[in-house]
Amino acid sequence: MSDMRTWLAIETGGTKLLARLVRDEDVVAEARWPTTSPEAAEAALLAFAGRTPLAGVGIAAFGPVVVDPAAANYGEVLATPKPGWTGANLRAALEQALGVPVAIDTDVNAAALAEAAAGAGQGCSSLAYVTVGTGIGAGLARDGRTLTGALHPEMGHVPVLRFEGDPTPSACPFHSGCAEGMAAGPAVQRRLGGKLLEDSPADFAAVADYLGQLFATIVLAWSPHRIVVGGGVMDVPGLGKAATVRMRVALGGYGVGSAVGEADFIRSAALEHAGLEGALILARQAAARAG
Repeated sequence: MSDMRTWLAIETGGTKLLARLVRDEDVVAEARWPTTSPEAAEAALLAFAGRTPLAGVGIAAFGPVVVDPAAANYGEVLATPKPGWTGANLRAALEQALGVPVAIDTDVNAAALAEAAAGAGQGCSSLAYVTVGTGIGAGLARDGRTLTGALHPEMGHVPVLRFEGDPTPSACPFHSGCAEGMAAGPAVQRRLGGKLLEDSPADFAAVADYLGQLFATIVLAWSPHRIVVGGGVMDVPGLGKAATVRMRVALGGYGVGSAVGEADFIRSAALEHAGLEGALILARQAAARAG
């Protein structure tokens, strides 16, 4: 009898839902759907899994979501602007329907796990993953585990000091000066008015400074051995390098002589679907905990 086991990895995003069936180390099937309602997501995932016997399920989820396994509402989505998702608990619904352990963590925490295991963070005992796209999120993986507590990190909303001479208002509805409100995709689009960031030196410098401040905060709060960055905004040529320079300015020389001072301390993400890869790790961890 074969001892090969099958795992279901899921990534829920603001616009799309990804799923992958993996038997042992081989991908069996993949699917993608638009993110609509939690009921539609559950139905699509159960149909995708079919009658395949599963060993475990992992979900890399958008937040805010309860990621504490000891919480009675483990997996519940908290207040979110996504219609129909507030109060939904896809994790609990799938666990009940499939009868196997289902683990959930944030998409950025899952991505940090994956990049540490098989991507740009290999060899590092701690890695921070930062995505800069429609929003800004950050996760931390340390020795194969992620940073969680009652909730999960929300580094996109840490405050940043306004770059000198920058008049652009924050795009965040909650904060007048947070990293997401000043440097995520919508904030960049608002300030550019159709231009490219690389063609507007003043805006480029401002965004690089805000991201550099965010990276400096992550260094001071989490002390990772490496920061791995992803997301569409980080594809702007030269932005990662400029943000690294601004991080070191913000740190004022602190950390020189450690990994923070190394030329490759900040690297681009290496995995195409790091969240999904991380969800697979979560599935295996869930099964291991269940015995």
